[in-house]
Amino acid sequence: MDKKNAMRAGAVATGTTLMMLLMSSPALALTRDDGDDPGPGLSVMETVGLYVVAPIALFVVIAGLVMIFDKSKKQA
Repeated sequence: MDKKNAMRAGAVATGTTLMMLLMSSPALALTRDDGDDPGPGLSVMETVGLYVVAPIALFVVIAGLVMIFDKSKKQA
């Protein structure tokens, strides 16, 4: 029975992925829309800072605050 459930889960995951790809195809369009006014692009360092460094820093800050304000009993 586990094999049947695994196949069903795989089919659902595959179907969902394919539907998402089909529905998001307009996002890959190369033509500009009326009223489209894109801003300046990001440099490589700005991109790395925004999508890599900022989330890691936010994780460290939240983890640090949780560790500092943890009120549970310490196990010896």
